[in-house]
Amino acid sequence: MADSILIKAVALGKTYAFGSTTLKALDQVNLTIARGEFSGLIGPSGSGKTTLLNIFGSLDVPSSGTVEVLGADIGKLSHKDAARLRNYHIGFIFQTFNLLPVYTVYENVEFPLLLRGMRTEQRHKLVMDSLAWVGLADRADSKPAQLSGGQSQRVAIARAVVKQPEIVLADEPTANLDAENSRHVMDTMAELNRNLKTTFVFATHDDKVIAHLRRKITLVDGKIVQDEQV
Repeated sequence: MADSILIKAVALGKTYAFGSTTLKALDQVNLTIARGEFSGLIGPSGSGKTTLLNIFGSLDVPSSGTVEVLGADIGKLSHKDAARLRNYHIGFIFQTFNLLPVYTVYENVEFPLLLRGMRTEQRHKLVMDSLAWVGLADRADSKPAQLSGGQSQRVAIARAVVKQPEIVLADEPTANLDAENSRHVMDTMAELNRNLKTTFVFATHDDKVIAHLRRKITLVDGKIVQDEQV
């Protein structure tokens, strides 16, 4: 149904200029992502995965074509409206975790909620619920330096889902993890997808992530060359 479509790209193109040369990162991409999907953009480095993910997250804009995310035309959003879309509706998970080292686990997860001016009691419940979802409620007072790589990534997941966004975008989320921690992190995200109905979109070329996907969207040279349900 139309109201279940969260992301819709039509004839999407993205080019970057480097002096007198032009790089075509995306070329005539047509794609829809529905509510509750656990899907991945896969392909080699330079295929356009991260560029597409960044446009979905309103961190970049199309050069041609259109992208609508939750009904908003990304190419026409003001900086303020794009920031509001990210703050209220989209969670991000990055391969480098991006945790603030001087803050505790609790404070790192709480940070997105502070931008909303939410009451302390409400923030506390959401933070502790998120840490419980990823199995780290007992590490709320720890600093990032006291965590393993797998634990740090699970904190990053908690930070992404604490505001209960409709969409979580994950860029190579297991790139710095060993096989065991990768499996644990992916299992955690798959469980959140099932229990919270959060839509996940990954950009990855990691087989450990690809094995968990329920939809694989393959890009080569900025074009979708395969789209399969698993």
